[in-house]
Amino acid sequence: MIRLPSNCHRFADGLSRRNVLTLGSLGLAGMSLPNLLRAESTPLGNNSPRSVIMVYLSGGLSHQDTFDLKPRAPAEIRGEFKPIDSSVPGLQVGELLPKLSKTMHRIALLRSLVGFRDEHTSFQNLTGCPMDIAIRDRVPNVGCVVTKALGAVDPQIPAYADLFPIMQHRPYNIPGSGYLGRGADGVKVEEQTLALMKLRELAPGQLDDRRQLLSSLDQFRRDYDTKAASGMETNYQRAFDILTSSKMLEALDITREPLAVRDRYGHGSNRHIGDGAPMWNDQLLAARRLVEAGVRFVSVAYGFWDTHGNNFGHLREHLPLFDAGISALIHDIYDRGLDKDVLVIVWGEFGRTPKINANGGRDHWAPVNSALLAGGNLRVGQVIGSTDSLGAYALDRPIHFREVFATMYRHLGIGPDSFLKDIAGRPVPVLAGEHEPIREVIG
Repeated sequence: MIRLPSNCHRFADGLSRRNVLTLGSLGLAGMSLPNLLRAESTPLGNNSPRSVIMVYLSGGLSHQDTFDLKPRAPAEIRGEFKPIDSSVPGLQVGELLPKLSKTMHRIALLRSLVGFRDEHTSFQNLTGCPMDIAIRDRVPNVGCVVTKALGAVDPQIPAYADLFPIMQHRPYNIPGSGYLGRGADGVKVEEQTLALMKLRELAPGQLDDRRQLLSSLDQFRRDYDTKAASGMETNYQRAFDILTSSKMLEALDITREPLAVRDRYGHGSNRHIGDGAPMWNDQLLAARRLVEAGVRFVSVAYGFWDTHGNNFGHLREHLPLFDAGISALIHDIYDRGLDKDVLVIVWGEFGRTPKINANGGRDHWAPVNSALLAGGNLRVGQVIGSTDSLGAYALDRPIHFREVFATMYRHLGIGPDSFLKDIAGRPVPVLAGEHEPIREVIG
């Protein structure tokens, strides 16, 4: 339920002027009605329903305590957790991940990710560039690229759904559409957005009033956005179709799932942890439902892993929920026959220091990191790359994080040398072609 300030003027259907104005901009990742879905896609791939769920671990998860333990290292390096065997012979993971340990045969574990900068942002994971470069060059997030390149599978389902909450540390938040323009933005799914999407439940007269209000706001946008006027009525209708789409609402309604499935994910909470994201496992289940409904790219911000102090206590508290949610998502992808069409990527912005600090924590460590890939018709059940005896540097097969982007775009059918047109009509490369897909996972 949205709580509205008592001094806000309300319309007949109970929404405040503030919220109606939010509806005027759709509350969808900043999209205005004239711009929503206005940028027609350039068909760089086929129209297959391939999709990606990207889970961003805000703050940077400790690789040494999860997927790259060093039990033979000195105590100040190896930490408090013991390794356990997994479903892949010879592969061990941390003892707080018993469910994921039984899921590793469905995962490609990348242990030697390199190329990250030491920066607390989502930009590298979502744009493929450090924050300063992404801002300077107006590099869009990958969901916007997918929207522009491939468009929607279904006119009532957006190509891109963003489940990131608004986080206190602003650089954790989702990067924007950059040079692609706001028409490439995705639907930002928040509590207020969901309430606005329920317009279809209003009485007919109320819905007509809302259409009239939106049309007036549309006219206001026309006055200063003449360039966007072309094709506006069509885009207005498409925007309204998404807002009132029963398909979208049904996809987001996890109560339609059997209770046993919801319990398997573990529910978590929408309460933010630190200045990062919540551990709200309902969002992981919603992500699976969204890709089944036809969304091509879903972004999820999950947890807070910046453990400068009390690293082991924090992980003891939070890794069991991580273990339940991520393992359930991956099992669902395979058990429901989605593993050829849906690629799951789980990663953060860097790893943690090999040496435990005086506060019992691990600090930022950009030289190497770990990531999980599942589904996507990839060759899974393997470990790619390794680190040295301290987990400090890639020992063999360093994998640049942009190789993950190349792998993802290949899965979606977007070629490495593909170009998109920016808002000025100039061709811009999707990935510049300097990194290839990870050869070990594609055969």
